[in-house]
Amino acid sequence: MTTKLPQLKKDFIESLSQISRFWGFPKGMGAIFAVLYISPTPLSLDEITEQTGLTKGAISTEVRTLARMGLVHRSSKLGDRKDYYEAETDFYTSIRSILKERQNSEFDRALLGVRETLEKLDSGSVSGDDAEVQFIRERVQALQEFFDAIDSLTNAVIKLEKLGISNVAKIISILK
Repeated sequence: MTTKLPQLKKDFIESLSQISRFWGFPKGMGAIFAVLYISPTPLSLDEITEQTGLTKGAISTEVRTLARMGLVHRSSKLGDRKDYYEAETDFYTSIRSILKERQNSEFDRALLGVRETLEKLDSGSVSGDDAEVQFIRERVQALQEFFDAIDSLTNAVIKLEKLGISNVAKIISILK
């Protein structure tokens, strides 16, 4: 069975939307990045709107966020007043940008909320059905462990960045 290119693109865009949501970003942000990533040329907001089905206002907001994170770059065309956008194609740069965004104060506040919830559950000060309290504690504990792993990964990437990409490449080549 063959897959037509439009369906392949649609599936890819949906996949990146889900990955975006996994990392704690809006699905639309992933869709925009996907459209730009598989485009051979920079796209205007109108073209992104056409391919994602999102509103122009939502795309404008998400593109600014992606640009701030270094995942999308703005360009222009001679004689055209529109802005055009293209995706960052260096995966190391992309992952580093995503992990640095993790340091965002809003995300930190969310992490603090999870940590405080777990502390209340661990202190024994939460009353209610014991089985439900234990279930919630296990779920929140799993989430806290995931966030701790993300923190460790972020710190490792930042340390690797300080070593310099050429040194990291040398280390990786030795390990192969």
